Amino acid sequence: MKVALAQINPLVGDIDGNTDKIIRAAARAADAGADLVIAPELAVIGYPPKDLLLKDHLIERNVAAIQRIAAASDRVAIVAGFAEPNTNARGKPLRNAAALCVGGRVLSVHGKRLLPTYDVFDEHRYFDPADGPAIASLDLPGCSHTVGFSICEDLWNYEAVNIRQPYTEDPIAELVQAGAGILFNISASPYALGKQEARVRIFSAQAARHRVPIVYVNQVGGNDDLIFDGASAVFSADGTLVAQARAFVEDLLIVDLNHPDPGDVVPYPDGMDGIYEALILGTRDYVAKCGFTDTVLGLSGGIDSAVAAAIAAAALGPERVHGVALPSRYSSDHSLTDAELLARNLGIDFRVISIEKIHRATEEELAPHFAGLPPGIAEENIQARTRGNLLMSLSNKHGWLLLTTGNKSELAVGYCTLYGDMCGGLAVISDVPKTMVYDLARYINQRAGREIIPSGTLTKPPSAELREDQTDQDSLPPYEILDPILQLYVEQEQSVDRIVAQGFDPHVVKDVVHKVDRNEYKRKQTAVGLKVTSRAFGTGRRVPIAARYT
Repeated sequence: MKVALAQINPLVGDIDGNTDKIIRAAARAADAGADLVIAPELAVIGYPPKDLLLKDHLIERNVAAIQRIAAASDRVAIVAGFAEPNTNARGKPLRNAAALCVGGRVLSVHGKRLLPTYDVFDEHRYFDPADGPAIASLDLPGCSHTVGFSICEDLWNYEAVNIRQPYTEDPIAELVQAGAGILFNISASPYALGKQEARVRIFSAQAARHRVPIVYVNQVGGNDDLIFDGASAVFSADGTLVAQARAFVEDLLIVDLNHPDPGDVVPYPDGMDGIYEALILGTRDYVAKCGFTDTVLGLSGGIDSAVAAAIAAAALGPERVHGVALPSRYSSDHSLTDAELLARNLGIDFRVISIEKIHRATEEELAPHFAGLPPGIAEENIQARTRGNLLMSLSNKHGWLLLTTGNKSELAVGYCTLYGDMCGGLAVISDVPKTMVYDLARYINQRAGREIIPSGTLTKPPSAELREDQTDQDSLPPYEILDPILQLYVEQEQSVDRIVAQGFDPHVVKDVVHKVDRNEYKRKQTAVGLKVTSRAFGTGRRVPIAARYT
């Protein structure tokens, strides 16, 4: 059998556009001699559709779209994911389903068994699980196969990577026991640093354990905070990875399951390569899918705004990125010169708006109300909020999307200002720890083969420059200490005692944890942030604000 893995980039809710993508992929696959083309999970309505699944008219249109897709299956069989109405009298009204279309009609429909409700997933809110293994007899010209269908989570057996299996059912084992000779899995599996290695280990182990080939088709593209990396793949019955599509781009990979070509395996971009490609894809798609053309961001001369600007320029083209320096009396000379040099290196628009007059005027108006109180954070934050106001004004006037530039470390400990540097529509590096921001900056320069991020930006001590001689380490531990503590507390949910047991100063750990917990209210009001780690400050982390716990 020759299969085509249609790795498409759907737009959530764009049923006509997504259907057209599937049909075009089917036509290309048929022209290339494929017997079957497979599209990702919920490809018709786009993933994750969230509460759009509660809109009856969209469900009806998504069902009608499957009939359009079926009509296009006269030359090649098509598998596509959609939201299927549940005809049972009880249970949730929908099923997350795969339709098998052959010869111009829907031959069969198969539902998802395992519905994840962890991290960014909330499928039990909308879907009813399918009952029993999804098996179909697929008779095509020159070949006949008993095939098994699974959808995303159904294929994940966490025991392969020594993690507790959260389900009692084993859909893959049931499919093989029911006679499936080939397994098809349609997925919408989001990117996270290190996740691809786990995928390959788990899927390879599943194929080898059951002695059956697996065809896995993943969607690609950015949808809100989630970035889908594609890398659709085929595993032989002995667990060997025999084909892999490109990552972070749409692709149509055609594989002869009997005679795969070694050239069918495209290497996956790991490490900084993957982080960089993910952030570019997430930024590009968020801007385009939300209807913007241009972006604007504040350039402080610091590392965070430099990296955010470089990613935006790579994602959109430098002509669509507008950088604004907003100096105050506390801004150092090198802050302005480094910002200007960065803009020149990137080829982006650069402008300077001094906040000094507004800053002083605000201080004068507030002086009677601050009388007798020592200066502190309130005075410092006037500057950040003035900058946010000016940047939002440019955004409103020109229709530019304002990008925020805060990193994960700052958001974690509240080293950010509500209605100041947190203003904006997309937080490009909000899931990138500070130490990784530096790694990413060096990677950007290395990749370009020249200096994009100025050397002065890379070497000077990080500072918000809201008072004289201020540095981040005035109130924070060095980032080389802070980031590992945050990783253990936020991503691994470890207790203070366990973190201290790993060699960290107990006073530092308690202070960091206290800062993380008390700043949850800020993070609830931040811009949508692109998720690139296993646990981001976003839809996958649900922590109460009004709470007291130790």
